[in-house]
Amino acid sequence: MKKYILGRFIRSIFSILAVVCIAIILVYTLIPRDEIFKVDPNFTKLQGDSRTTYMYARWKELGYLDYQQQADMCKAYSDDYSSCMASEGDFEEVVKAYENDGYTIQTLKSGLVFAYRNYSIPELVGRFFSNLIVIDNPSAVQDSDNPDLERSYYIESGPNGIPAIKCSGCQYQYQLYVNGSFPFIHQNVIKLNFGISFPTHSGVNTLEVINRGQDKTKNEEITFPNGSTGNSPINLYTCQYKATSTLDHLDESHFDDNYANCAYNYTAPSMTTLSYMFGILSLIIAYAIALPAGVMMARKKDKWQDKLGMVYINFMIAVPSLAFIYFAKQIGLMFGLPDKFPQYGFSDIRSYILPVIILALMSTASVMIWIRRYMIDQSNADYVKFARAKGLNEKEIFNKHILKNAIIPIVNGIPSSIILCISGSVITESVFAIPGMGKMLPDSINAYNNNMVITLTFIFTALSIFSLLLGDILMTIVDPRIQLSSKGDSR
Repeated sequence: MKKYILGRFIRSIFSILAVVCIAIILVYTLIPRDEIFKVDPNFTKLQGDSRTTYMYARWKELGYLDYQQQADMCKAYSDDYSSCMASEGDFEEVVKAYENDGYTIQTLKSGLVFAYRNYSIPELVGRFFSNLIVIDNPSAVQDSDNPDLERSYYIESGPNGIPAIKCSGCQYQYQLYVNGSFPFIHQNVIKLNFGISFPTHSGVNTLEVINRGQDKTKNEEITFPNGSTGNSPINLYTCQYKATSTLDHLDESHFDDNYANCAYNYTAPSMTTLSYMFGILSLIIAYAIALPAGVMMARKKDKWQDKLGMVYINFMIAVPSLAFIYFAKQIGLMFGLPDKFPQYGFSDIRSYILPVIILALMSTASVMIWIRRYMIDQSNADYVKFARAKGLNEKEIFNKHILKNAIIPIVNGIPSSIILCISGSVITESVFAIPGMGKMLPDSINAYNNNMVITLTFIFTALSIFSLLLGDILMTIVDPRIQLSSKGDSR
């Protein structure tokens, strides 16, 4: 068993890496890189050299190529910086050195030159994975204006009074801490770095875009590190090192060190959390409706209850999802429910009712038909005939014996259903203008937000693959007769 799970885990990792590699190659080689500026408001305002410089700087930042301005070229290869910047002295040798390294040299209208080199496919993939995992440590911060920075770990009470592991010299001050939000134990030691979002949410790390709160900032009474108190939205657990040269008067009035670059608390949940809330609530309702209904249909096979259930299943399968959503939406309007999520916002329960009910009803048909099918198949098994021969009534046979065996295939899909709630629902979130994860992938594709597309591909692929493994493991727990290990492997 352990050997099988380890093998599946390793194969899952390779599958995820393969899918992400394909996504990187498709995004960076088949989509023209000029397209990323289509919805960039800053790009349209620029002209001439400013536009060219901006364009190549963004491409470098997004990992398309290496880009060196003339100042960088002269610093790297020239002994006389001033004459090199004036395109004199050994400037020609500098240019030749870059050309020998595979760079293309271009000249701006101002007369200055720059060099760029497109990354090959192996370089694109290698750079992505080499930067993917970031491990924070006391040597992470390099600040020439603060040469005496202490570098060590220590234990100290956090803002909530609970001891936390802190660090001086790390990028994040709080390395390990506990608070009241899920998953309760948090760490800043190991981070995944998928790059920055662009052009939407420009300059923000992609994971931060989908995981940070939404709506308005939330002010709370807090005690700052220097002992002063006040109302602030700052989340002290997220504070990162801020270079000494960028510290301002406000930082100095609240902090007694350089850990002053902090994220904010928000009144509304993140995109990920919001989609998961909708998904998990709708999933609970869907199973609460579908399981009893499927059992009833199997028990009353070919009777009016079964026929009515089949009519409902056929209706839900036949009607297009978009048509059903708008149909249910019109019914909801008759009861005063909002047709758009922002109408009442995050804090009003009415914003959640209609989307949750629609998502739940759209999931019921498949669960009903499968539980009915499995239970009918099981009802002809020998152990059922034996139970009837012993004199057990039909209700007891169905609930205690047939259901227990018929539920096993359904159990296999439960982890996927729960975990993939995080991915949201594209159609429902679009129709109700819900700011969740469901719209992120198509919106990112339309905006040519390549790093976000790769981030979401990685997340959705990883969740899908590991949820299948969890489903198989859960089946062995529900039914010990199922063995995942190969024959003869008892481990």
